[in-house]
Amino acid sequence: MNTLAGYNSSDDEGPVSNFGEATASAATAATSEPVAMASAASASFSAAASMRVVAAPEVAVKEDVATGSFLQPDTKEISYNPRYEEMYGPEVGPENPFKTRQQKAHKNMLAGYVEPAHVNAFQFETQRRTYHSYGYAVDPTVDNAAGVPGSTFIGEVEAAAASKGLTVFESSKARPGDKRKRSDRGDPSKIDGYHGPWAGYVDDVTVSRPSEEQQVVLDKYNDAKVAQSRQKDDKTIDEKTQLHIDDPLDYQGRSFLHAPRDLDVDLHSEDGPDKCFLPKRCIHTWTGHTKGVSAIRLFPNSGHLLLSASMDCKVKLWEVYNDRRLVRTYTGHSKAVRDISFNNDGTRFLTASYDRYVKMFDTETGQCIGRYTTKKIPYCVKFNPDEDKQHIFLCGTSDKKIVQWDTTSGDIMQEYDRHLGAVNTISFIDDNKRIVSTSDDKSLRVWEWEIPVDSKYIAEPSMHAVSSVGMSRNNRWMVCQSSDNQIRVYDAAHKMRLNKKKTFKGHMVAGYACQTGFSPDGRYVISGDGDGNLCVWDWKSCKLYSKMKAHDEVCIGCEWLPHETSKVVTCGWDGLIKLWD
Repeated sequence: MNTLAGYNSSDDEGPVSNFGEATASAATAATSEPVAMASAASASFSAAASMRVVAAPEVAVKEDVATGSFLQPDTKEISYNPRYEEMYGPEVGPENPFKTRQQKAHKNMLAGYVEPAHVNAFQFETQRRTYHSYGYAVDPTVDNAAGVPGSTFIGEVEAAAASKGLTVFESSKARPGDKRKRSDRGDPSKIDGYHGPWAGYVDDVTVSRPSEEQQVVLDKYNDAKVAQSRQKDDKTIDEKTQLHIDDPLDYQGRSFLHAPRDLDVDLHSEDGPDKCFLPKRCIHTWTGHTKGVSAIRLFPNSGHLLLSASMDCKVKLWEVYNDRRLVRTYTGHSKAVRDISFNNDGTRFLTASYDRYVKMFDTETGQCIGRYTTKKIPYCVKFNPDEDKQHIFLCGTSDKKIVQWDTTSGDIMQEYDRHLGAVNTISFIDDNKRIVSTSDDKSLRVWEWEIPVDSKYIAEPSMHAVSSVGMSRNNRWMVCQSSDNQIRVYDAAHKMRLNKKKTFKGHMVAGYACQTGFSPDGRYVISGDGDGNLCVWDWKSCKLYSKMKAHDEVCIGCEWLPHETSKVVTCGWDGLIKLWD
């Protein structure tokens, strides 16, 4: 300590001399008396106490490093007074320079920040009724100088000042029309002229007519709507056709409508096969439709051609045998085609479309022969099977009618108007003397030919709408595709009685008009499925023999070839037509 004191007390001498003096003083202190040593020690301690020794170097301290406090966005209570930068800074990371000021604002909903507030229900209803009655109401967002709401009005401020802000629940002067005078209640002794408490007011206006200016505007609007509807109805698409084969005629000059004879199957025979078998695999697929196929029909008697109607507004004719080519395409509708039907010899066919037109085409040339419309959507079409009535066809429409057309004159011959819903199917029974129609009104009606009054009405509480009908080869049994996922059988030869012992189940057709039918020998019943399956039942036991996946989407149509033992044609909403064997 003495050494440090001596070192600190030197002024101009160098470090060597100071060190020598300090050493000499220390030696002298060592040989002195004890009292002298005590006084010297006290002096050295006092000198050491007066000086300060710092062993660590000076460091620049940054107070801004890791000293900031952060706020959570969902914090509801703060125990200190934060700065503006802390409260309105970005939540995480740097601030996004591309966000607008509105996007940066604090929100608890899409439109902004909403604070919960309590509004008395009675006060709210009072101000609402006052505004509707007098045209003014208290502005709840503005307070007066005393902090009490109700000093500012919205709406008709002058009326509010004149009435001193009275509400509907406070007494005010009656306005003209507030107290309406009732009509005479009449004499209770006279029933015809007595109105009683139901008497109206004297100034009641029960009929309101537009003014002259309003009538002019309404007339212009109605004329424009009528012109638009006429233009829409008159808009028809030009009928076109395209032949896809190079040899429409054979070596004898016969067209493709003639059934070929160079096959293993006799297509000209009237009898079908004696025994049929279940189809198991797909042997051919026809592709050409761009949208789902809605219906298929085989060429009458021979079945060597296949007609298909699609949702792409086109109808196509295909070969069933030989190369199975696309023969001809018929274009004549602006919307999806729903139903098609051949005549007896197959030279003509009808198409029913959602564009409200029924058109008749020549199968060989593709020419459109006739156009028929009732301004309603046709759901089904059917030629009369009689040879002397091939110029007459029936059409079931969406306006609950069955319309009978004459193709020679183009006029409507008869209307069968008894259904309560859209007509789905039309079938001929009893040697074509009677008609059976099904409808969305969940009923079956039997009509005599050309008599517009139904002779039999079949409807039960347990029945569902019938969307498709298939006839057996002998025209005795009629299978009806019901919307409750069942196929019901009616005896068409004996007063259209329901055969309760025969019901075919196991498929899903609710909501779809899947086609159903028979095999040529009558042993099997076939039907499409809403899941794309082809279902085959045994006629005698009603057992589901086969249920195979035929299409990716709804299997809407199926036809058993009339001269084949196990070949079935199916079509679906996936746009494909398949041949199964």
